[in-house]
Amino acid sequence: MATSELDEALQRLHQTGPEFDGWLSNHGPMVAEAMVRRGHGPRVHRWLDGYLTRLDGPPRSLTPVTGDSWREALGEPKRIGDWREFFLREVTEQAWPAVLATWWPRLLPGLAASATHGVIRTGHAVQALRAGATPPRIAELGHALAYWAARWQPVPIAEPTGDREPGAAVAELPRVDRQQGGINARLDQLDAVPDWASALARLRPAHGRGEIAIRLADVVAAATLAYARYERRGNIMLIHAATAPNAVLRTLPALPEHLWEPSLRAAWAASAAIVAAYAQPEPVPPAPADSTEDEVFARAVEHGDEHVVKFADTAADVHLRDGDPAALGAVLWALQTVPS
Repeated sequence: MATSELDEALQRLHQTGPEFDGWLSNHGPMVAEAMVRRGHGPRVHRWLDGYLTRLDGPPRSLTPVTGDSWREALGEPKRIGDWREFFLREVTEQAWPAVLATWWPRLLPGLAASATHGVIRTGHAVQALRAGATPPRIAELGHALAYWAARWQPVPIAEPTGDREPGAAVAELPRVDRQQGGINARLDQLDAVPDWASALARLRPAHGRGEIAIRLADVVAAATLAYARYERRGNIMLIHAATAPNAVLRTLPALPEHLWEPSLRAAWAASAAIVAAYAQPEPVPPAPADSTEDEVFARAVEHGDEHVVKFADTAADVHLRDGDPAALGAVLWALQTVPS
């Protein structure tokens, strides 16, 4: 990974806040990491030149978060500035893997934070750190964890006890009664979905590092294809059903092994919740793409939408592992339906 290109981009982005226009997530660090890693580093600053004009400045602090008071600040968006100061101090005073190992299980139940953008940003930060731990990348992990903590939002989680592979489990997911409004209004309906816990539990359990990683990768693949099968309106929210579990998958190698299985459960629950909240009820067959991973990602960069770039990054991972051209076809569908 080109160190200077990514680090310079992160330094620019760290002068901004994690949200803009009230509540929209700042995708700059995630897109920059994906673009640099996939060989589009020379284009990052030009993309940022346009994107930065949309962003707000850093959030202000109110009351310091401490090791004793953090629970009362969890899930409090107005404390974003406080969390930012706290985690920037944490990653400065401790090794970043230690900070991640401490806070991952605390934040994991609230993985739905800000439509899963907290964990997605964390996953991109960890991906960059595993390639090389530089000060801007260490700071980026602090920013990512702070955003996750401030927007912490739980969804129902159930232990997988069934016999369904992820593709079949996704196909059998029910939908919330009213697919209207923002994500909070939709996720709040999950408790009223009949047998929601049973739907989550249908997933086949996994044990051991290798099996857990495979099952989670299959969740990512199923969610990637779900966009092509169930999205008709160019709604980018269904993209997060794939990019969120992929962020968790990318983080697993940096986590202690005892956190792997809870990570699978939480990632599956969040992905399934987004499908229930946004997917149309009837599927259509996904169209395969007669393109390479590099070609599809390059088209996403040319398109310019931050969600499409991140989705192409995830779909490329799926295609590299499975060789399924429908994964890249899902990106082509996003290119047609999501405004540039």
